[in-house]
Amino acid sequence: MFKKGDLLVYKKDVCVVEEVKVKYIKDTDYYVLTPLTDKSLKIQIPVTSSAVRSLITKERVKELIKSIPSVEIIKTDSKTLENDYKELMQRGTHEDLIKIIKTSYLRNQERIDNNKKTTDKDNYYFNQAETHLYNEFSVVLNLSYEDTKEYIINEVNKIII
Repeated sequence: MFKKGDLLVYKKDVCVVEEVKVKYIKDTDYYVLTPLTDKSLKIQIPVTSSAVRSLITKERVKELIKSIPSVEIIKTDSKTLENDYKELMQRGTHEDLIKIIKTSYLRNQERIDNNKKTTDKDNYYFNQAETHLYNEFSVVLNLSYEDTKEYIINEVNKIII
């Protein structure tokens, strides 16, 4: 059980536990959470909710970063790609988010290289996945969002070069 002041992930948002309300509703304990990205929002969730988990560890972040070059991209046609993106976003594992980022990034790069415009679909899912992944990683690595992004790019470049 988390306590006041702890950081956790609720769905895909990093939150701080503002309070633990004991036997609050229907004799169930509840967390009162505030997402780090929106301090005006208060979320009440039963402590038994499966939507709450601990932050990833720093060691696991580093393992995931090292695995990025070997992450498979989504191999599908453009017609079903959005469904694949949606499914991966819904599952929302770190590996799924990395797969979305890598796939959409490479698809956009290919379009840019061919003097075409990037697609809204790829941009949307890229930004969503990046936000969820980097928000958690930045807290764990104790870096800003932008510094986390730069750190990951540098670490991946060290591996592939």
